[in-house]
Amino acid sequence: MNFYHRTTRIAFCAVAFHLIAGALAAQTPDPNTAMKAQAKPATTTHRTSTVTNSGSLLHPATLHAQAPETYDVKFTTSHGDFTVHVTRAWAPLGADRFYNLCKHGFFNNAGFFRVVPGFMVQFGLSADPKVNAVWDSARIKDDKVTQSNTPGMVTFATAGPNTRTTQIFINYGSNTFLDAQGFSPFGTVTDGMDVVKGIYPGYGESPDQGKITNEGKAYLDKNFPKLDSVKTTVIVGEPVHTAAPVHHTAAPGASGATGSTGKKTTPQ
Repeated sequence: MNFYHRTTRIAFCAVAFHLIAGALAAQTPDPNTAMKAQAKPATTTHRTSTVTNSGSLLHPATLHAQAPETYDVKFTTSHGDFTVHVTRAWAPLGADRFYNLCKHGFFNNAGFFRVVPGFMVQFGLSADPKVNAVWDSARIKDDKVTQSNTPGMVTFATAGPNTRTTQIFINYGSNTFLDAQGFSPFGTVTDGMDVVKGIYPGYGESPDQGKITNEGKAYLDKNFPKLDSVKTTVIVGEPVHTAAPVHHTAAPGASGATGSTGKKTTPQ
């Protein structure tokens, strides 16, 4: 199943969980669950956006550096700063992928497109459609789950076994029921969790992941102007990677989701 066309397996789990637990307010971050609340496709415009990406982001196979055993990533966002501490031993493949994405600016200008208070916040679709297109099939195998999805833990979204690519979620609640589903945390927010919890939640799950994938930042800017986003990511203690600006214009009448819809599943 395509990472972006996933049926929210977490959404189903969330439903089951709610039926069993009854009182749990959060639901698991599965992108398909978000589809239930997706807004109607918005019309594209002639708007021009400027996003900053590294040219190497267009070649996922070249970004395979092994991450340090532990490292910290500082996120500067439109709402404030927060820091993620990664322990590679928790989930080696996930830690390596996150390291390469952060090092090369993948998340720069990317929106926090799914925010479910009490449950999680999700991001990880590039501001540049060209980048989204090449990473759609850049999947990594699953890591063994060694940690639990408790508040502040950072985890990759999935669309089934061995389907992780670039989408990430940060747990707001104690979503330990996700552990048995194979969601393996690789890091935790060690500073700025108040910032993470304050990310604008007003659009809920409305942003269309297919349109984000195919139209990028232009779609979000036009239709969700209050949406918070990542400005930059810096791996603490390492040289800042210099990225070249990429200009693109959303073509009028461009289809919102054709082929790969860019929809990624997060725990539901």
